[in-house]
Amino acid sequence: MPVYEVNEGKLTAANPTRFYVEGLRERQDIQRMLRDQIAVLGEDLLVLSDEYGGWIDSNRRIDLLCLDAEANLVVVELKRDDAGHMELQAIRYAAMIARMTFAEAVDAHTQYLRRCGQSGEDAEAKLLAYLNWQEAEQEEFGGSVRIILASAAFSKELTTTVLWLREQGLDISCIRLSPYKLGDGRLLLDVQPIIPLPEATQFQTQIGLKRQAEQKAKVERHEVRYEFWQGLLALAAEKTPLHAGRSPSKDNWISASAGLAGFTFVYTIRQRDSQVHLWIDDNQAFFLKLEADRALIEGEFGGDLIWKREEGQRGTLIGALVEGGYRSDREDWPKVQQALVDAMLRLERLLKPRLNQLKQG
Repeated sequence: MPVYEVNEGKLTAANPTRFYVEGLRERQDIQRMLRDQIAVLGEDLLVLSDEYGGWIDSNRRIDLLCLDAEANLVVVELKRDDAGHMELQAIRYAAMIARMTFAEAVDAHTQYLRRCGQSGEDAEAKLLAYLNWQEAEQEEFGGSVRIILASAAFSKELTTTVLWLREQGLDISCIRLSPYKLGDGRLLLDVQPIIPLPEATQFQTQIGLKRQAEQKAKVERHEVRYEFWQGLLALAAEKTPLHAGRSPSKDNWISASAGLAGFTFVYTIRQRDSQVHLWIDDNQAFFLKLEADRALIEGEFGGDLIWKREEGQRGTLIGALVEGGYRSDREDWPKVQQALVDAMLRLERLLKPRLNQLKQG
């Protein structure tokens, strides 16, 4: 959007320009001005240091290392013109300072104040006052690292990367710095957050938290299933070679060949119930032949079975439900696992002879 000067009831357009055209250098001018007025970036940050490089075996420097009111470290990276791949550089810096302690922050701020012509003796007091702490709280310090990228331009490649990183839970934002020049030679700086947009920040934060919660639940669910399968497969191995060689999985099913192409014996676990079944792939005739003897087969099994055939679907199954699943109390897992193994043994014993007959033709 154009920028206008309002002067004596008239609007005068300010012409876009470039930092280098106006002789403004990245470090000596832009970085210095933002350092001295960091609120220009949209929030009340505390500058811990500029050109920070307090690590061993590296000559890399963070343009501005800051602290926010929640005691999170903030990496601010600046580019005078095109942003290039500054997001990759900033991520590297974020990783390098992720373990910074409160004492190290005080030391960095002390050195910074001294470079600015101050004594630096009150560095710790300044940090405590900013955070509204009575004393250092190391467990609350640096809980997260945020990234702010500030540049005159951002490529589509970079903004796509930043949006994806935000979806993964990284707090990273982009701020566009656009210089304008008035007719009398004065310069204006238009500072616009482009990721996230201010009006969408709260919504995007809520969406991000929801996705993080969903991802955490997914990981936890996979871990629980894996543990359940460990116990079941160990128990099954003591009684039958059917699923021998199968490994625990994060999935909710584990299968083994029934000895005939297209036929599989499958364990399926859900949150509150489970199932064993024979999966029949593309052989409805065999399924219908078994279903014709349903009463006899269920009598041999010792209970009702599931007979599932849907129009338009090539696969069919015959199985049995078992009470209890991977969300059952852990002390009940052995009972559920035992019931599943017993049901699988009965199902295999019942159907294997009929599969052998089919195999022999």
